[in-house]
Amino acid sequence: MRLYAQTPARRTVQVLVDLVALTLIAVAVWAAFAVRDTILLLAEPGRRIESSGDGLAEELGNAGDAASDVPFVGGVLEKPLRSAADAGAGFADAGASFQETVTQVADVTCAALVVVPVLLVLVLWIPPRLLWIRRSAIVRRLADAPGGTDLLALRALTGPPSVLTRLPTPPGGFADAWRRGDPQVVADLGAAALARTGLRP
Repeated sequence: MRLYAQTPARRTVQVLVDLVALTLIAVAVWAAFAVRDTILLLAEPGRRIESSGDGLAEELGNAGDAASDVPFVGGVLEKPLRSAADAGAGFADAGASFQETVTQVADVTCAALVVVPVLLVLVLWIPPRLLWIRRSAIVRRLADAPGGTDLLALRALTGPPSVLTRLPTPPGGFADAWRRGDPQVVADLGAAALARTGLRP
């Protein structure tokens, strides 16, 4: 199984297409993670809210503990401080929830920005490459089979006329020379059919 053509022109095109496809995939992945990092910056307010809420809840909780030690009115003083501490904890939870939401959005966006372009590139890139690999393998097997050169010559005769314009026209034309089994013409036509696929004799 041959991955690249033997003829320089087609091989160069194949290599360039492969490099472009791989570059596009790499750029898509890099851009997706760059977007993810940018989205994650939106979680910073959530981190601040969580930190402030935790700090406030801790301070108010400590104040409530201290207030509970005050004789006679400790319970009265402690209750609003505990309520305020719970509110601070609620702020902290809201900040944590906001961060989680932003992270989920960033992850989903990143995945979409990776999957969609990469799939598009693969759909446009892989099938033609696989088709050429399959076709070149068939043509090579045909060329190596007994009488394969004659069949390739016939393929060149029935293919695009541009294949024949590159060859010197024999007396009586290509078809007549092929029918007569002219070895040079048959060999030239077979080589032209191989070259059209990107192979050499």
